[in-house]
Amino acid sequence: MPMLEVDNLTVRYGRLEAVRAASFRVHAGQIVALIGSNGAGKSSSLKAVIGLAPAASGRIRLDGNDITTLAPAARVAAGLALSPEGRRLFGRMSVQDNLLAGAHAVRSSALRKRTLDEIYALFPRVLERRAQLAGSLSGGEQQMVAIGRAMMANPRLLMLDEPSLGIAPKIVAEIAGAIERINREKQLAIVLVEQNARLALRLSHQAYALEHGEIVRSGQGAELLADPFVQKAYLGV
Repeated sequence: MPMLEVDNLTVRYGRLEAVRAASFRVHAGQIVALIGSNGAGKSSSLKAVIGLAPAASGRIRLDGNDITTLAPAARVAAGLALSPEGRRLFGRMSVQDNLLAGAHAVRSSALRKRTLDEIYALFPRVLERRAQLAGSLSGGEQQMVAIGRAMMANPRLLMLDEPSLGIAPKIVAEIAGAIERINREKQLAIVLVEQNARLALRLSHQAYALEHGEIVRSGQGAELLADPFVQKAYLGV
């Protein structure tokens, strides 16, 4: 059984239909990519899964349980976490306090400490800057903190919304390596939303391409990398 099942999801903002009858699956231990141009419905899909955007229709199931109408806090408690587009850190709080904010629902102090240590090992830059104000960091460093903050919730499924957006190529490579390491070492399922389709497909086990809110292609990441339609539409080949 898939960990996450999204069936015929439709998301609307007023009269605008951002996602139209989209279905996708995430199995335990997988990296699943959602690719597409700006406005294709990728971020709206993640917001619906975490509960920040209501589903106009369709169903969202986690471990076979319907979570379509659950509050976001209940979804986090069930094992979901989102690192949002644009990072959205608390700029006047320290880096470490931003990280700890992600663990507000984790009761075990030992687990909070262990996860914090894992994040510092994963992102040495974050360890070096843990006492600085988050707003003083570079965009790439802020992205590392945003991913770490989501990890502090101790999720079983981590959703990353545009982690490479506006970041220098060298730091993008560092973050990509961290995503692979999180997946490999923690066996953590990841849903990766990316406009950088080549990066997303290279990292993913399974991928879905969206256009105008609809899924138009799906398959293994390597398969979509070789798909002529995907190459022309998303990779500039």
